Amino acid sequence: MRSRRLVISVAVIAATIGLAPGIAHAAEPVAQEPVAQGVGAPAVDLAKAAAPNLSTFKSPAERSVRKALPGSKGGVSAQQAAGNPDLALVLNAAATTAHAFDLETTVISADSTLKVTVDWGDGSTPDGMDAYGSTVLKSSHTYAQLGQYTVRVTVTDPANQAEVVNDFQVMTAGSDFVAHTPTRLLDTRDGTGAVRGKVPAYGSTRVKVGGNGAIPEGVTAVALNVTVTNTTSGGHITAFAEDTERPTTSNVNFEARQSVPNLVIVPVGKNGYVELANRGSESVDLIADVTGYFTRTDAAGYTPMTPVRFVDTREGLGATRGQVAGQKTFGTRISGLRGVPEGITAVALNVTVTNPREAGHLSVFPGGGNVPITSNLNFTAGQTVANAVIVPVGPDGTINVRNGAWAGTDVIVDVVGYYSTDSKAAYMPIKSVRLLDTRDPRWTHGPMLGRGYIWQALSVDEPGIAGYVLNTTVTNTAGAGFLSVAPDPNTREQYRQGRQVFPERPTASTLNWTAGKTVPNLVQAGSGKNGIVDFWNQGWDKTDLVVDIFGYYESN
Repeated sequence: MRSRRLVISVAVIAATIGLAPGIAHAAEPVAQEPVAQGVGAPAVDLAKAAAPNLSTFKSPAERSVRKALPGSKGGVSAQQAAGNPDLALVLNAAATTAHAFDLETTVISADSTLKVTVDWGDGSTPDGMDAYGSTVLKSSHTYAQLGQYTVRVTVTDPANQAEVVNDFQVMTAGSDFVAHTPTRLLDTRDGTGAVRGKVPAYGSTRVKVGGNGAIPEGVTAVALNVTVTNTTSGGHITAFAEDTERPTTSNVNFEARQSVPNLVIVPVGKNGYVELANRGSESVDLIADVTGYFTRTDAAGYTPMTPVRFVDTREGLGATRGQVAGQKTFGTRISGLRGVPEGITAVALNVTVTNPREAGHLSVFPGGGNVPITSNLNFTAGQTVANAVIVPVGPDGTINVRNGAWAGTDVIVDVVGYYSTDSKAAYMPIKSVRLLDTRDPRWTHGPMLGRGYIWQALSVDEPGIAGYVLNTTVTNTAGAGFLSVAPDPNTREQYRQGRQVFPERPTASTLNWTAGKTVPNLVQAGSGKNGIVDFWNQGWDKTDLVVDIFGYYESN
């Protein structure tokens, strides 16, 4: 199996006819050649970005174990038993995808006809190969389930009645998700998980994840809801694995006197910690709540969905029509509805609050569970704000949503994917990369125009890639609006040849903004059929867009 090389390319479709080639109008779709990428968003090799997770495994010739084969009816001569004395195997394996390996078997042998068998350790039919003398053989294998396996290679020399075996253990590169009851791991306001006190300007604090409570050691990544509060100036927070280089990407953007949450899926350092860096010029308080973690043992894979609206209290969808009263909770069923199967362990959501009568917060938690002290999004009176949420599903297939304010608010819930033992896509965290920044002078097309969209090819010709973990941020907003993210029905060739159709405009929102605001939100975007994702400006005014990628989901 060849290594995946996922090369990202970008093009933009504007919303006003006459500006440049490749322009499509929101109301009157026109199939024209899209604006070229230029140098605004350099190509990124995701396989290279994922390289730290693509481990190699070796077993030298010295580990080869030799034995004589049982004699034939005529017996085995001493010369035969001592023949081919240097027969040995050298094994080298390299992970190529979340589930797959390439194996290189070096055979050391005298000139003799050989039979080589590879047992992958998962109960599948062993691979058999013929060889002659010293040679190098290549094979590959994809495991159905994540985990650690013993690969055993056997070389048999019938003429000399000799057999040599060499084996070693390999660990798949991908990670599955384990849902966790929403739990607070960090709160600098009261000293939970860290020394009490604000995180200083351009300083950082860390969150203990691996080995903390019910979270085991050795987890690869974690889903945290990170909230910044008590801010006195603008800035951003960057989350990354401790003892690794701090990336230039951002996870939470904030302004003075704001409380801003954002979901992050972030790698965990080898010592079990995640670092949160304050990139603002003044100190801030930070809160981190865990809702799940990723591990290389077989657990729950991910299935992305085109966003589907499950709850809208403004019209009575999925809940009683009318605002959720202050300090009240409602439940809604997720499993078994609108394309979500029964038996899921957790669900990926985008939750939006709109028309709140006063400031407060919203908490999302499993059906049948106790109300947690954690929060998923914070809001002020009259604000429309969204946040990504990953939450375990209760035994009855439901989730609960609680309004922590003392007055009512409307709530919208969109499902973007789910985790289950039947889902096959494993998570591959990468060193975060900035994919797109329309403020960058190398991006020659300027801000996103009103009612237009940017299409971005992320994994063309890579059907194993099911989805991506992105962080989207809008800034320099000229008016109110919202962002939608959805798979594109067109192929890259259709865009190149000017044969693309205008995609159906999504209705689900990813984040909402008003004029002059900077707003971030995590997005778990599905790859669709063609590995292309669309970012829609659903407002009537232009806005700048920043997109960072933190990982991808890969099927077996």
